[in-house]
Amino acid sequence: MTSRIQTALAQLEATHGIRILYACESGSRAWGFPSPDSDYDVRFIYCHPADWYLTLDEGPDTLNFPVDDELDLAGWELRKALRLLRSSNAALFEWLQSPVVYHEALNFRARLAPFLPGAFNLKAGLHHYLGQLRRGVAEDLAGDEVQLKRLFYALRAALAARWIRERHSVPPMEFAPLRALLPGALAADVNALLQRKAQANEKTMRPQPTALLAFLQQELAAGQAAREALPVAHNGRSGELDTLLRALLREAFAG
Repeated sequence: MTSRIQTALAQLEATHGIRILYACESGSRAWGFPSPDSDYDVRFIYCHPADWYLTLDEGPDTLNFPVDDELDLAGWELRKALRLLRSSNAALFEWLQSPVVYHEALNFRARLAPFLPGAFNLKAGLHHYLGQLRRGVAEDLAGDEVQLKRLFYALRAALAARWIRERHSVPPMEFAPLRALLPGALAADVNALLQRKAQANEKTMRPQPTALLAFLQQELAAGQAAREALPVAHNGRSGELDTLLRALLREAFAG
C-alpha cells in the first residue's frame, strides 16, 4: 500500500501540475488502533506554481477523490493549510504529528513546527474533541451493542479533550500517550479492547461497556464545564506565515 500511495501522489503531481509538500496517514493507522481491514486515510498538502496565486479569483483549494475499499485520499492547498494552522484547525495539528509520513518535501513539517504551540487555541481544540465525544456518546454508543471502532473514536476524543483541559497544550495524535490519562481502573478493559480491535474487522460489535461509557459521559461533562474557563488567545503569527508561504512557493518550483 505504501508503494501504491506514493505512486498515486506522484501521479497527482503530474496530472494537476502541483507539488506535494507533505502526505501522511490521518486515521486509525496513525492513531494506533487499526483493524486488519482498516483503510488508509491519506491526507496531503500541496502547492501550485506561483502564477496560480496571481489571479483576481481564487481557485479551488482542495483535492478530493472517490474512496475505495483501501484508500481515502484528500488534500489541501498550501495557503488554505496555513490559514487553517493560523485559525487552530485541530485536524491539521494532528496531520503534522502523524507517525506515518508517506512523502515530505522542503523539510515541510519542521518548518511548521515552531508555529504550532502558539497557534493552538485551547478553547477551539477542546470544542473540536468535545463535539466528537458528544456524537459518540449520544449516537454511536447509545445502543445495547456498540461498534468497537466507534468506541475507540469516542475514547480518543475524550482523552484528547482531557489533555487540553489538564495540560493546556496540543494533544498528541497517537493513542498511546493519551492512555496515560486513563483512570487505572479502566486500563485492563482498554488493553483487552485494543487486543480485540487488532484482530476484528471494522464492523465488529460488542456489548456496551458500562464502565467505559460512564467515563466518557463524565469526561464530556467535565469538558463542557471547563470550556469557558480556557483562554482563547493564541498567536497565529500571520506575517511569519506569509513569509513561509512565499519561501515555499519559490522553492517548490525552483529551476
